Amino acid sequence: MDRLLEIAGSIADTEVTAHLLRQDFVLYGLVAIALLGLLAGAIGPFIVMRQMSFSVHGASELALTGAAAALLFGLNLGLGAILGSVVAALIFGLMGSRASQRDSSIGVVMAFGLGMAVLFIHLYPGRSGTSFSLLTGQIVGVSENGMIQMAVVAAIICVTLIALYRPLVFSSADPEVAEARGVPVRAINLIFAVLVGLAAAQAVQVVGALLVLSLLITPAAAAAAVTSSPGRAIALTILFAQIAAVGGMLLSLAPGVPVSVFVTTISFVIYLACRAVAAVRR
Repeated sequence: MDRLLEIAGSIADTEVTAHLLRQDFVLYGLVAIALLGLLAGAIGPFIVMRQMSFSVHGASELALTGAAAALLFGLNLGLGAILGSVVAALIFGLMGSRASQRDSSIGVVMAFGLGMAVLFIHLYPGRSGTSFSLLTGQIVGVSENGMIQMAVVAAIICVTLIALYRPLVFSSADPEVAEARGVPVRAINLIFAVLVGLAAAQAVQVVGALLVLSLLITPAAAAAAVTSSPGRAIALTILFAQIAAVGGMLLSLAPGVPVSVFVTTISFVIYLACRAVAAVRR
């Protein structure tokens, strides 16, 4: 309890926050989490429309597997997370188009992937804190190369979403009619699955595999509660994700607690506020 009170009191310590904001590693983390908020806001509404929240969770867990394998074999964690999540997303996209098929296949693959992640983390001879950060995230551990990698991934996701915007919205709203109209629904599903895997891999490095949904799903669900327009939903989701991501990091600096604590809290508060607005409108 004393520790909780100490954390609550240190949140308002602007002097410590200002001092940390002058450090390069904190600035790298701030840029990285802002980029994550952008890509999460751009892709989140489509994930909600396509009812793929469980797929995001599965991709994040397989990103953990890839990162744990990279950690064990001395490879780049970011690339390992990307490889694991993209492979998982492709498997999820190929295993079935119906929600019931996706859920069962995701559960099977995710269980196997988690078992392998536990094995890799157990075999890792280094510090346990490094492997623990894969679960809870470590934004201050983002290097300049990691920031550049996140910028490249964010650009790929945003450009692809802009290029596929109309057919993606159509296939998300009514895949049967879209396919009948000649839209390549299966190809779009696979491309979107890869984008989800890339986004999940980046989120794992910031908020950890356990809390990816707080950025990729919660802001989009909040926006969906107050608007049915895809364009407005994307704009609101980007705004909500940025508030949660950047605001969460700024609040976490002085107390020195994982950024995911504040990101999830802010996201949840925004979601509750949007649900309240929706209830008042009804």
